[in-house]
Amino acid sequence: ISMPYICGEMANGIATTDMVVEIGRTGMLGFFGAAGLALDRIEKSLADLETRCRDFSWGSNLIHSPHDSALEEKTAELYLRHRVTRVSASAFMAVRPSIVRYAYSGVRQNPDGSIERRNHVFAKLSRPEVAKQFMSPAPEAMVRRLVEQGLLTQAEAALAAHLAVAEDITVEADSGGHTDNRPLVALLPAVLSTREEVLSQYRYPRPVRVGAAGGVGTPSAVAAAFSLGAAYVLTGSINQSARESGLSEEGKKMVAQAGLADVMMAPAGDMFEMGVKVQVLKRGTLFGVRGAKLYDLYSRYESLEQIPATVMASLEKDIFQRPIEDVWAETRQYFLAAKPEEVTRALKESKHRMALVFRWYLGLSSRWAIQGDPGRRFDYQIWCGPAMGAFNQWVAGSFLDDIANRGVSQIALNLMHGATSVARAQQLRAFGVDVQQSAYHFRPREFALPDTRAGAHA
Repeated sequence: ISMPYICGEMANGIATTDMVVEIGRTGMLGFFGAAGLALDRIEKSLADLETRCRDFSWGSNLIHSPHDSALEEKTAELYLRHRVTRVSASAFMAVRPSIVRYAYSGVRQNPDGSIERRNHVFAKLSRPEVAKQFMSPAPEAMVRRLVEQGLLTQAEAALAAHLAVAEDITVEADSGGHTDNRPLVALLPAVLSTREEVLSQYRYPRPVRVGAAGGVGTPSAVAAAFSLGAAYVLTGSINQSARESGLSEEGKKMVAQAGLADVMMAPAGDMFEMGVKVQVLKRGTLFGVRGAKLYDLYSRYESLEQIPATVMASLEKDIFQRPIEDVWAETRQYFLAAKPEEVTRALKESKHRMALVFRWYLGLSSRWAIQGDPGRRFDYQIWCGPAMGAFNQWVAGSFLDDIANRGVSQIALNLMHGATSVARAQQLRAFGVDVQQSAYHFRPREFALPDTRAGAHA
């Protein structure tokens, strides 16, 4: 890897295999957006990446599934079977057996006494206390249970006591999708301080790197992240408008028009009942407002039957676009195949049935945005942070203004070269040179890319 830059793992395959291949060929790292995809789709994508990424590094996403630990464990198993050596672990609120097993599988000691690990975890998180868990060796009891289950060897377990679960920590500030809305300038120093505390205790033979994500959409933001002490940067929202993105063409046009304030918080489909929210695009879509309405109704009523008839008629017409019973029938059929216990619970608890029906809309809205469903244009759920608006403002009037030119490699190279230019200007100013303000405003330019990129395919 030639540059400390990562193209992040936008869920539901928005971070496509093409995106991972393109950024890898340019000397940077990309993670495939496996979250939300079925296991067979993930496996096909891994096979594709194994074939196309033989000469450079790549990775995939392992997202914490609080309501489906089996899926989380099966995904980890899939990565081990396909020998995926880099995984971005996201949405974890604590170290879990799935990621511990992945992290320490294949660990071995060399003849010179050094420890070599096969798998590398990039833990994406937004809380210092969670960072501390990933920077530390895994809990002994958890490792011991994995040995008892035959998922780790005794030798691997012994070496695990000398290694952090993750040697790369991605600090995620205010970002698209799941976010704590923390500013990077407050969060990153806190996690860096936590790292120093952990390293003073364990004194690992290798460094623990801390990178920055969230709000990284301009050269100045990248330069600021590095000046704060970040070892690398990871971008997310801005890559949705790239030509390799899995978002529909209409969705790309929508995010390419977003401004700094064109985002809002809306209910999360995967953690709806818990009241968890995600940051989404507000401009050009009614998803955020409609999602908030559904959560308000869920909070006020105990069942679908309690919702006033006039309100229900409005839901059926504007949001569901079909009778509520049809929505339940489709939802019931889905969960009978995927998680039948959810249907059993819904038949006993009316409020849970209401939650599942509302999650039908929340779950499908992101897929409508990916598929470009014209009939659902105003219901697109597009995860988006303020970095998108900052990026659009920066590239306005340049060749990157046209989404046809927004390749992930061109975006990355412009951000990194621009950050270098900004940092150099600041260094000169620090030495007393009278630097003009224009030196801090790097204009996008088209960079030459490796000829081998022509071999990429869908």
